[in-house]
Amino acid sequence: MQRRLRPILPALVLLLLTACASAPQRPQPGSTMAMAANNVLFRAISLVGTPYHWGGNTPAGGFDCSGLVDYVFRTEARLDLPRTSRAMSRLPDPRLDRAQLAPGDLVFFQTDGNGVSHVGIYVGKDRFVHAPDTGGTVRLDALDNPYWSRHFLYGKRVLR
Repeated sequence: MQRRLRPILPALVLLLLTACASAPQRPQPGSTMAMAANNVLFRAISLVGTPYHWGGNTPAGGFDCSGLVDYVFRTEARLDLPRTSRAMSRLPDPRLDRAQLAPGDLVFFQTDGNGVSHVGIYVGKDRFVHAPDTGGTVRLDALDNPYWSRHFLYGKRVLR
């Protein structure tokens, strides 16, 4: 029996290795997606303190919520997103609940009683960066803050 297996053993090993090599891979820490997510996070955090400006989409001119998100993803991940939070929320990516969020995900809120009206960038540990309101600045807030927790709708993962 052992003599019969010897001639086919190399072919069997090769077949197994080929099958393993074709399995889908998870993104590795040095992968393009992981690097894009890190770039998005560092850039978003670096903009904390930038003045809020309705319709703003540059550091020099200030940001509104969707302008901040679009600017960060466009410059750091080469990803063009829709201009408004509501349009971003309509992207075909699956919805995520809070437990599923990963750094770099978009987080959506209903602040005006009329569907999605606010967006931010999740940075991890239940915190997100966003441009919240007129007269304010880009800031880091906690999802478990009573106000944001009450208005949180869902997240979306746009980096793949």
